[in-house]
Amino acid sequence: MIAYAYNCRAMRTVTATRYVTPLREGGSLPAIVEADDDGLYVLKFRGAGQGAEALVAELIAGELARAAGLPVPEIVMVQLDATLARTEPDPEIQDLIRSSAGLNLALDYLPGSVTFDPIADRPGSELASGIVWFDAFVMNVDRTARNANLLTWHGQPWLIDHGASLYFHHGWDGGLGRSGDPFPRIRDHVLLPFAAELPAADARLGRRLTPQVLARVTDDVPDAWLADVSRRTAYAAFLEQRLKQRQIFVEEARRARALLV
Repeated sequence: MIAYAYNCRAMRTVTATRYVTPLREGGSLPAIVEADDDGLYVLKFRGAGQGAEALVAELIAGELARAAGLPVPEIVMVQLDATLARTEPDPEIQDLIRSSAGLNLALDYLPGSVTFDPIADRPGSELASGIVWFDAFVMNVDRTARNANLLTWHGQPWLIDHGASLYFHHGWDGGLGRSGDPFPRIRDHVLLPFAAELPAADARLGRRLTPQVLARVTDDVPDAWLADVSRRTAYAAFLEQRLKQRQIFVEEARRARALLV
């Protein structure tokens, strides 16, 4: 498996200069935008129905996946000006842009990428095991055959759309009570049939996600996305505790896979 180096420098911030096109297959109506660095990005709007918590999950899970050595497009902060709504004929898009004015999040657009097909794009066991382990760790409910949230780019699967991860934070009191969740929904993971090396993935990825990495990633969450800034420390504490108990979700994934083979 290719290990993607984790860069712990501060996350880049760009400014959206042009709304290019909506991606209507996404429930939150993400869009391709052009930014002031001349790059194209898939923008996730803070004003979408899932709210800022989806952006928090996208940032934390995406950057932790990168730190674990998994392939994730670059994540950037995007400053969005409400005046971009003036050139959009669709009232829904106009409202979305206006309600998202300020700081949003985006992933680098991968030109020429295609939707991952688990039959045609059979992944190697090492990579599949790493992705399954990681999604169990961050409680990602949205990597199923119906919606894999994977792209194939240059022959390699890339992880996108982590907004449904960390679902414990909806209505969360900041405690650690659910950190030992076995995550039984791993049984629906699109890559579970290929994940024959879960113990090895556990040893490899668990070693990379140190408390220092957890703190660096959660420190990147903007204050404006948090109902209470103390949540930043709470996220790091929750994830650190979950790592300490990771044998619970690893065994759950192994049991789920045993029922498939």
